[in-house]
Amino acid sequence: MANTTNTFFLLMANGSIESAEIPEYDQIFIKYFFVHGQDWDKIAGLEEGSTQIGHKSIDDRQTISFNFPLDITFKSTCPFGWPQLVVSCYGSDFLGREVIRGYGVTHLPISPGQHKIKIPLFVPESTSLLQKFFAWAQGRRPEYVDPRVLAHGEGREVTRVRSQGFLNLSFNIVTKDIKKVGYLTQKNESNTNIGNQMIELNNTTLGNLTQTLGFNPEQSMISQTPRF
Repeated sequence: MANTTNTFFLLMANGSIESAEIPEYDQIFIKYFFVHGQDWDKIAGLEEGSTQIGHKSIDDRQTISFNFPLDITFKSTCPFGWPQLVVSCYGSDFLGREVIRGYGVTHLPISPGQHKIKIPLFVPESTSLLQKFFAWAQGRRPEYVDPRVLAHGEGREVTRVRSQGFLNLSFNIVTKDIKKVGYLTQKNESNTNIGNQMIELNNTTLGNLTQTLGFNPEQSMISQTPRF
């Protein structure tokens, strides 16, 4: 019989970019990118795209709703380089020029099931007030040439950034054959088994001690109960 042992596993993710919380701005749209390691291959879905323009709600929350669907499937032999979602939020300044309003990045959840994720957003800052003034006047705010660099750690420490709100995501994660290649992505069942074995061992030890010393803990507790 041919060997049917799997040498790869599947990661299926579908969900949505739900909303953004950027109280200072309105009319935002988002570009997104899935970034992954060399051992990963996309077998279904889109690795990049952009949402529609969202408008701020009129209630006190002032959220910008998108409800933009995401659906992608990956294949890999190794969890190294687990896929990440990189987002870039754009809006228009007072002259109608497209400027960056926030960057964010997060790993796809590693455990199967439904997940809600809140990504902190940030924007690069100019290194001096003079550069900041020229960037504002020319409509060329500091931004990354390729936002995918956010998925890597090299050079991030030299970038000056400022917090700029949050982005809300939802994901439904399904994995296939990941245990067959030797990996666990959720609470290990063996931990539960070990806990049960420890309880059984403690009960057995207590029983042996009771038989040896002729000591009953329950009777001892009753006898020590104060009487009024």
